[in-house]
Amino acid sequence: MRRLLVTGGAGFIGSDFVHYVLEHTDDSVTVLDKLTYAGNTDSLRDLPGDRFRLIEGDICDQQLVDHLFDEHDAVVHYAAESHNDNSLAGPAPFVQTNIVGTFTLLESARRTGIRFHHISTDEVYGDLEFDDPERFTETTPYNPSSPYSSTKAGSDLLVRAWVRSFGVRATISNCSNNYGPRQHVEKFIPRQITNAIDGVRPRLYGDGLNVRDWIHADDHSSAVLRILDAGVIGDTYLIGADGEKTNREVVELILEEMGQPRDAYDLVTDRPGHDKRYAIDWSKLRDELGWQPQFRDFAAGLADTIAWYRANEEWWRPQKAETEGKYAKVGQ
Repeated sequence: MRRLLVTGGAGFIGSDFVHYVLEHTDDSVTVLDKLTYAGNTDSLRDLPGDRFRLIEGDICDQQLVDHLFDEHDAVVHYAAESHNDNSLAGPAPFVQTNIVGTFTLLESARRTGIRFHHISTDEVYGDLEFDDPERFTETTPYNPSSPYSSTKAGSDLLVRAWVRSFGVRATISNCSNNYGPRQHVEKFIPRQITNAIDGVRPRLYGDGLNVRDWIHADDHSSAVLRILDAGVIGDTYLIGADGEKTNREVVELILEEMGQPRDAYDLVTDRPGHDKRYAIDWSKLRDELGWQPQFRDFAAGLADTIAWYRANEEWWRPQKAETEGKYAKVGQ
């Protein structure tokens, strides 16, 4: 029985990982979360009290982090500011959480020798041209294009440096775009779903042809657990599921599943620095660690996700008005 510390475990992919671990292992889990707007304690309801606890706190608090590292066997670091639009409006929290916070955790890992896994994003690699046959690999040069992706790139580089310079026992994973239950309504897929539920036409940036590589959050969680168990210290692993879709395709699938015309959406002014295409080559994870995604049918996974938002309005409704108010201020 391993004692896991999960930072940011009240957020979307962090809470999914907590549920996955508690359902598929005998490990106990402590979540450390600042409980900002993106953290939701309702995402951690009904978990076994003898194997789970939640601590509200900041990953930049060195004293608290040191104390928690002394009590655990491994750390999985999900905590991050992660919304691109927010990073364009105000970059400072992204620098503080993603860079200073990761530095704080790494210093505790350096002191204790604890096993450390760092969760990152494919956005650190920038973007690919629409007609480029290549995909991101573990050796693709970093080329971030937003305050969010640049601070995640910075945190990745800190982890690599602490491994090489101080012997920290760390691995990194860079994942494609996640979807599934319990994702904040500011994000692309849940915003479109909840808008459709409310009778509001979905909106797409630019021409809607930007491509994202989608993966179900449960597949992300299973991959992280596999890396934690068997990953080579110092290595980076890309996590994907061959889920490339244009934003138009995703919205049209949502509208079709919800019984609305496939073209019932509007195009709005593109956001600054909007990446064109993401695509993940996850063959290293497959070939070296034997991992495979289970949710290969994107349309089926999306239908399940829509059903969850329809059935759990009490979870997302408190977030919706504030989120749409922020978008309205910038005409989106």
